[in-house]
Amino acid sequence: MFKNRKDAGEKLAKALEKYRTEYPIILAIPRGGVEVGLQVAAKLNADLSLIIARKMPFPDNPEAGFGAIAENGSMFILENAHYWLSGETIERIKQEQIAEIERRIKALRGGNPLPELAGRTVILIDDGIAMGSTMRAAIELCKNRKAGKIVVAVPVAGREVAEELQKIVDELLVLEIPAYFRAVAQAYERWYDVSDEEVLDLLRDNIRKKELRDQEFHGLET
Repeated sequence: MFKNRKDAGEKLAKALEKYRTEYPIILAIPRGGVEVGLQVAAKLNADLSLIIARKMPFPDNPEAGFGAIAENGSMFILENAHYWLSGETIERIKQEQIAEIERRIKALRGGNPLPELAGRTVILIDDGIAMGSTMRAAIELCKNRKAGKIVVAVPVAGREVAEELQKIVDELLVLEIPAYFRAVAQAYERWYDVSDEEVLDLLRDNIRKKELRDQEFHGLET
């Protein structure tokens, strides 16, 4: 059980310490993964950016999804999706999520592109993995961008999805795999949906802290 996302991020950071010497880039999936990713980036003194991927939800059950799409168009769709939904419905939902991805790139990343990933160790972070569709789409993006090594690191996930993801990345790190996994929220004492405003506040606070660390470092040098 984690107290909150900050606590989960601090614990995840300790488990990722070995990657410090690889100068990784931390890619956090908003919105829930941002605070977790910030803790990891601070501990490893690593670059951080947001990778935007969206679940494609069922029309009658938005909590469940039949796939996901990442900001470069990389997609993961469940094999049976075309039995459950018409091609027209799938395309409509896909376009809706593309629009939301574009909105989030502008709102949360200031419209900036993803950093260069080719040849780099990339650590993909979220606050947990339920079905895994969003993470799969993010993994595909990193593969398309020729990342040197892809590591997926999360506080909690179900056993089945963890076993599947392990097959398609260089390393998977999951701190907690509950025997009876129902939802990511069950692993947190304090769980809530994160807003755009909180993400932006976290990022601004991180910039301020980094500037202070840099000032202290330069002060020690002189």
